[in-house]
Amino acid sequence: MTTLVFGHKSPDTDSTGSPLIWAWYLTEVQGQKAEAVLLGEPNTEAAFVLNRWDCPKPRIVTEIADGTPAVIVDTNNPAELPANVNALDVTAIIDHHKLVGGLETKGPIDITIRPLACTATIMHDLMGDTALPDQIKGLMLSCILSDTLEFRSPTTTEHDRAVAEKLAADLGIDIAAYASELFEAKSDISAFADAELLRMDSKEYEVAGTKFRVSVLETTAPKLVLDRKDSLMASMVDVAAQDGVDQVLLFVVDILNEEATLLVPNDLVKTLAEKSFAATVTGDTVVLPGVMSRKKQIIPVLTM
Repeated sequence: MTTLVFGHKSPDTDSTGSPLIWAWYLTEVQGQKAEAVLLGEPNTEAAFVLNRWDCPKPRIVTEIADGTPAVIVDTNNPAELPANVNALDVTAIIDHHKLVGGLETKGPIDITIRPLACTATIMHDLMGDTALPDQIKGLMLSCILSDTLEFRSPTTTEHDRAVAEKLAADLGIDIAAYASELFEAKSDISAFADAELLRMDSKEYEVAGTKFRVSVLETTAPKLVLDRKDSLMASMVDVAAQDGVDQVLLFVVDILNEEATLLVPNDLVKTLAEKSFAATVTGDTVVLPGVMSRKKQIIPVLTM
């Protein structure tokens, strides 16, 4: 059977590129039959990357049959995976997030979780001296620059930077110029409805019995998002109800100024913001200087 390789729902660049990278490795190097698939539409940056490196968009799947061989990348959180994930034949996990728990497998599997900024960095290491085509190098470079926000994110390690610089040198790419292209694509939100924006890059997380959808929009043009804050906050009610959570949190990350703005639609979010970030909230938004990473600076500190 064909092994399906996939990342989390609401696929960003890493959860779009890494399945392609690992499916290529399994097929072309390991001699296994593998296919990269997505659990949703890729975001605008990921779509740009696919086009830039001439990669057909992977098939989008909403259901996967029980017993299907699978490799999970860029997550280990069951809430971000198919509902029947524990009925799949998961053979490996490659990830860079904290261990959540809840996954069960049919037998022992290969698990690689490393404290690096990007799944593609881990894959580069696992492949060792494998000769990589430019397309795979381009995907790797894109994933790393996206996940590190061109090395601005506090999740960035020296190893992520070194791998990215080596890949860029091999490809003859100027990192700053290419990162600007990535962020410009990421910042184009004009075609998306409010509900789509709230789900575009989001993860479910529970705090003291309250279920949140923690959404992040990374952009070089935060004004384009914040100009829509009233309608976005109104849409949070419907999105929360439809997705079975109590509240949507939206952090608008300003890549260039290295800060996040949290929308504050009600007293619940105001209390969470003040307790989690030691912030003083006086209106319907609050600026959080230096906050860039959901994984390192948002999720770990959320408290009620």
